[in-house]
Amino acid sequence: MSNRHRLTFTAAPQHIDELGHVNNAVWLQWVQDIAVAHWEAVAAPEHQAAYVWVVTRHEIDYRGNIGAGESVTAETFIPEGPTGARFDRRVDFTNAAGKVIVSARTTWALLDRASGRLLRVPRDVAAPFLPDGAEAESRRPMP
Repeated sequence: MSNRHRLTFTAAPQHIDELGHVNNAVWLQWVQDIAVAHWEAVAAPEHQAAYVWVVTRHEIDYRGNIGAGESVTAETFIPEGPTGARFDRRVDFTNAAGKVIVSARTTWALLDRASGRLLRVPRDVAAPFLPDGAEAESRRPMP
């Protein structure tokens, strides 16, 4: 199983701002969309039923853009193991020429659905998302 997930997004007219390219808020929505798709594709059904992720931080670098009708390939991955309840996620958007035009690093926190409380990411929840050899549970204290 790969710890990477890919989706293609195509800019529709409603995604375009007054500058003629995809609006920043749309890029952020696409970051959310691929993160959720990755979770739904990889996480065990019992984990999806028990836990929910919330965003605590987005950091996005814009190096290019696309216009209506153009597509990008988004690839997401978890670069390293969790720290307590938090995981960082990378999302890179590549244009038709193969250039990364938008790159995001986002931080997500795991909540227990039943209690709504933060929860240290369990080893078995983290494992399918991590690169081979990465530590599935941090030894650092929860921030």
